[in-house]
Amino acid sequence: MPDRNPPARAGATKGTTRTLTDRVSARVAEAGLSLAQRDKASRGKRSRRSRAGTTLAPTGTPDEVRVARSLRRVFTEMGDAYHSYRRRTGQPVLVPLREAAYAFKSDPSLTSLVTVASFLDDLSLLEW
Repeated sequence: MPDRNPPARAGATKGTTRTLTDRVSARVAEAGLSLAQRDKASRGKRSRRSRAGTTLAPTGTPDEVRVARSLRRVFTEMGDAYHSYRRRTGQPVLVPLREAAYAFKSDPSLTSLVTVASFLDDLSLLEW
């Protein structure tokens, strides 16, 4: 299994050395801000939809829901990057990456997301 906290590549963080965990955590925070801005902009639309009964209310505290949505957003972005890479290269699925993805899906957390990110970072697929 790849090291979960390898230092970032030179130049990837503009001269600073940050661990992969730091980079993933920062990306999750950015995703959270993006989701919050989107939610704020569509607040009126959401209330109309929920009155119609078309949305399910997420469970947990607002902070837990926000973190879960942010983690899922970053996981989806990484999945899109990996699928694009596989289409481009014709490479088969990495079984350990698939297992890491299943682990994230069953228990979404920063730790399990970093495990997924470590495989993609080894393939130079993370732009952040």
